[in-house]
Amino acid sequence: MIEAESLTKVYGATTAVAELTFRVAPGVVTGFLGPNGSGKSTTMRLILGLDRPASGRVLLGGKPYRELIEPLRVVGALLDAADVHGGRSAREHVAMLAASNRISARRVREVLDAVGLGGVADRRVREFSLGMRQRLGIAAALLGDPAVLILDEPMNGLDTGGIRWLRGLLRSMADEGRTVLLSSHVMSEMELVADHLLVIGAGRLLADEPVADFVARHSAPVVRVRSRELPALLGIIRAESEIRDGVGLVHGLPPREIARVAMTHGILLDELAPVHASVEDVFTRLVGQHEIRETA
Repeated sequence: MIEAESLTKVYGATTAVAELTFRVAPGVVTGFLGPNGSGKSTTMRLILGLDRPASGRVLLGGKPYRELIEPLRVVGALLDAADVHGGRSAREHVAMLAASNRISARRVREVLDAVGLGGVADRRVREFSLGMRQRLGIAAALLGDPAVLILDEPMNGLDTGGIRWLRGLLRSMADEGRTVLLSSHVMSEMELVADHLLVIGAGRLLADEPVADFVARHSAPVVRVRSRELPALLGIIRAESEIRDGVGLVHGLPPREIARVAMTHGILLDELAPVHASVEDVFTRLVGQHEIRETA
């Protein structure tokens, strides 16, 4: 488990992370969301001991990262796929990391094969595409067979097949009881793979809940309505509504109530269906509301 308690980081006059308290539990994929400059990267660096907090603490399995004897066996991480010596081969890069944590050469071969780089393991990294570098970074993260996996924007540069492969990898690791923390701007993929969400804005925690609860709690119900008497129906309903391309959208009223009003007034409905908000819709609205409050 990753446990952060009152985590705060200050750079000069700027507070990058403010009193963050959260837990990332094993057995689920936790999505980490926030706009640019929200403190996501700083938080990940604090988790991994790359920065020291001004106050608070963060623990991995009950210990700070700096106290882990062989950290790659506890936590695997990918923060920047470009942060690799371009003159080394993929095999050399992963082998160097393996030697630092007493991990066998056999495991080096296993992870390179697992991410699809076995056939190009002796090519220099400078010759790799962005997607190949992402796979190399994931191989390094998997090297110690860690209980905790932290990935920052791992889908950048991956093609459709690569994204599908990564989705399956994350799901399988969570199903094995590992702790998975994933940051991504690809909201559609986050909605597919994440079970739980942490959302931050301006360094502060905005949401910490399962995906379904996040969408339900932060969005009002919207119902799509089709009818030949649509203007009349919307004129009767006491709710915010609009017409787009001949389709009525009713906000804040459940389908059952709309059907009751239509029946009472003898209006025939051709369609009555709830419109489910996406993670992206809710995230955009929540962050926007927070930014308005911060500047008010």
